[in-house]
Amino acid sequence: MEHLPDRELDPVLNALLEGIRPVLGENFLGAYLGGSFAHGGWHAYSDVDFNIVIAQDLHPSELEPLRVVHARVFAMDRYYARHLEGSYFPQQVLGDLGRTEVPIWYLDNGSLDFERSTHDNTLVNRWVLRERGVVLAGPAPRHWIPEVPTKALKAEILQTMQDWGGEILAGTYRIDNCWAQAFAVLSCCRMLYSLSSGEVGSKGAGAVWAKESLDPQWHPLIDDALSARTDQYAKVYHPADPDQVQATLAFIRDALQQAGRMMNAPG
Repeated sequence: MEHLPDRELDPVLNALLEGIRPVLGENFLGAYLGGSFAHGGWHAYSDVDFNIVIAQDLHPSELEPLRVVHARVFAMDRYYARHLEGSYFPQQVLGDLGRTEVPIWYLDNGSLDFERSTHDNTLVNRWVLRERGVVLAGPAPRHWIPEVPTKALKAEILQTMQDWGGEILAGTYRIDNCWAQAFAVLSCCRMLYSLSSGEVGSKGAGAVWAKESLDPQWHPLIDDALSARTDQYAKVYHPADPDQVQATLAFIRDALQQAGRMMNAPG
């Protein structure tokens, strides 16, 4: 296991690996951290994005023992134990950049119920794992993942912005709680940063880029979103200020226009 940025993770991840390896046996090929603990944007209230590489898709007989393992880890008296989020990635899917439409077994943040999802089956996740991933067990992520072309990475990010931004503007994805409102702002900053740089960075890095590159009118909104990351998940239960929601909707409209211009720019 590589040196971890926060030693509070050690017992949580040790318990996770010690639990899943006997269940998976020869089906276990490797374990890796992605997300903020890979690209460096983690903080005391981050979730923990894990990726388990497996030889074959999980068999139904493996699901219940794995759920028991995750429940045992969840019961540990540690913040990170209750905020694990990740997927079990068949190696053939992970290694094929053209198979991002395949649902894989996924555990949402704070959940103990496996679901089929494409949440982690993205070029963005592959890029982070390949270029920044933290090895918990197994070979380097580049062993499994081919290089992600910058053009394809940007195209996926733009599509995500357009789809998700459209849902927010239509009201089908609600940002009327403090967590969702701040998450939307910082996620847009991060995606614009990626479209500009061709790399996937943290929300914090995206916020820094946005304050340097976008209209100063958005600075207070970005600063407020950054400050909301303290105890962020508790803020799901706090209604967002209506004025902040309206400002966020305006910011998303502007971000979508910026994204389109970036993708259409020559070179």
